[in-house]
Amino acid sequence: MELKTPLYEQHVAAGGTIVPFAGYLLPVQYPTGIIAEHNAVRTAAGLFDVSHMGEIEFRGTGALPALNNLLTNDFTSMVDGQVRYSVMCLPDGGCIDDVLVYKVNGEHFIVVVNASNRIKDYKWICEHVAGGVTVEDLSDNVAQIALQGPHSKDIMLALTGSLPEKYYHFIDGVMIDGMKCLISQTGYTGEFGYEIYLAPEAAPRLWNLLIEAGKPFGLIPCGLGARDTLRLEAAMPLYGHEMDETISPLETGLGFGVKMNKDDFIGKQGLIARGEPRIKRVGLKVTGRGIAREHQDVFRDGCRIGHTTSGTHAPFLKYPIAMALVAADTPAGAEVEIDIRGKRVTAEVVPLPFYKRDSSKN
Repeated sequence: MELKTPLYEQHVAAGGTIVPFAGYLLPVQYPTGIIAEHNAVRTAAGLFDVSHMGEIEFRGTGALPALNNLLTNDFTSMVDGQVRYSVMCLPDGGCIDDVLVYKVNGEHFIVVVNASNRIKDYKWICEHVAGGVTVEDLSDNVAQIALQGPHSKDIMLALTGSLPEKYYHFIDGVMIDGMKCLISQTGYTGEFGYEIYLAPEAAPRLWNLLIEAGKPFGLIPCGLGARDTLRLEAAMPLYGHEMDETISPLETGLGFGVKMNKDDFIGKQGLIARGEPRIKRVGLKVTGRGIAREHQDVFRDGCRIGHTTSGTHAPFLKYPIAMALVAADTPAGAEVEIDIRGKRVTAEVVPLPFYKRDSSKN
């Protein structure tokens, strides 16, 4: 039976089309539609309920060593209030999940995990931590709201002046109308924005305050559909699509979050044993007639070289795109074909991301 987030009633009242996702009932879209929601985030602002995400807390003198062992990135140099991306691997180098690590202080970290992996991740973590650290799943006691888009700061300033000034940084203990919030400058859309963590019982009030404050700036609520098309335009990987337990982070373009110079971490020896990656993640701009989806074969010169992992018609770019895992020697600019329901449709290998915001505007 699917769970309801603390904002379920807000979604129903706003006419959201509710679907089951990662064990929760969430809006896939509102009456505005996915294209309008997507473009609102690109040009104004959009509001997302991401309370389905999981939060796992690490406390104690052993918290940092535990994270450095469990995850591929190195957290030694992090400062308080910083966020860092990482992958959690199996011993053979396959991806268990990709996560965000929030450093509250040297003995207190919060790891944000994907909703569908929360139980699996927490079990794995508990089985692989040593002494000096306590680990707790906080997910049921945390709501999360994402405000994304170029007007996000304007909207937040109507409610508080305490905002993180840098990307991948956060401020904890911010009071908004009596509600204690953690505010981070992060997101999953490719746009400037914030993710706000707070108590579940306070989430509806904050949601309503944000909707009201955002009216002059074109803010609208957005569902899962726009969240997916936005992250795809920005070439952000999704667990179960661009990565899974059979694919390594090095094979899917996440080497920036893997520090092989660390003494050790779970999966390091597996990554070494795999050798030089034989596949890589690429962007495909569909030049023929058709829209690519996931798990469609990709051909070059008549030979299968891989498969698509995600695909859509990009609402802002206005043409079909896909990400794919293909042979590592496939060059940028190569013409390929995607098998779309039995028809070979032409596409061009292009650099990622498809869309990159103008950071000078924020």
